[in-house]
Amino acid sequence: MTVEEVLEVFRSAGAILHGHFILTSGLRSPIFLQKARVFMHPDKTETLCRALAAKIRASVAGPVDFLVGPAIGGLIPAYETARHFGAPAIWVEREGGEFRLRRFDIAPGARVVIVEDIVTTGLSIRETVDCMRKIGADVAAAACIIDRSAGKADVGVPLIALAEYAVPAYAADALPPELAAIAPVKPGSRNI
Repeated sequence: MTVEEVLEVFRSAGAILHGHFILTSGLRSPIFLQKARVFMHPDKTETLCRALAAKIRASVAGPVDFLVGPAIGGLIPAYETARHFGAPAIWVEREGGEFRLRRFDIAPGARVVIVEDIVTTGLSIRETVDCMRKIGADVAAAACIIDRSAGKADVGVPLIALAEYAVPAYAADALPPELAAIAPVKPGSRNI
């Protein structure tokens, strides 16, 4: 899929929002990609995740034992991508503020690809990479539907993005005046 095709799926779901948003990363942005509005439509989710599975398959040499999603945002795309990729989907979730693999057991050396929804700074993927490495997994790569950083986020492993879409993001103390004039909202899931 092209970047424009991916964005059209988001547009068709009413998932590209404009305003003043506090992102999961803590940065502020005039654009929010509300992937929940896409994920509520199985056909749209399938279209994106089938394409992401194909891109992972073309980018990662050798077998992959599991696709791993960081909870909450990575659950649906990891599952649906795994369905098209042909590997089991598992997930990490926060326990005491850190990601843990609580519900699953994997053998040391298991080869994994982390699947996330949207990447801005890559923090959730980096935390998932750390979690997986602590339990002895071999993290082959990470993948996402949209990389808002357009390739600038360092996730600690190769990042496979279905689409790179540069969206402005600002520190709270460095907002442009037009953004500072709008009351912020925080639609993300980091604190859940």
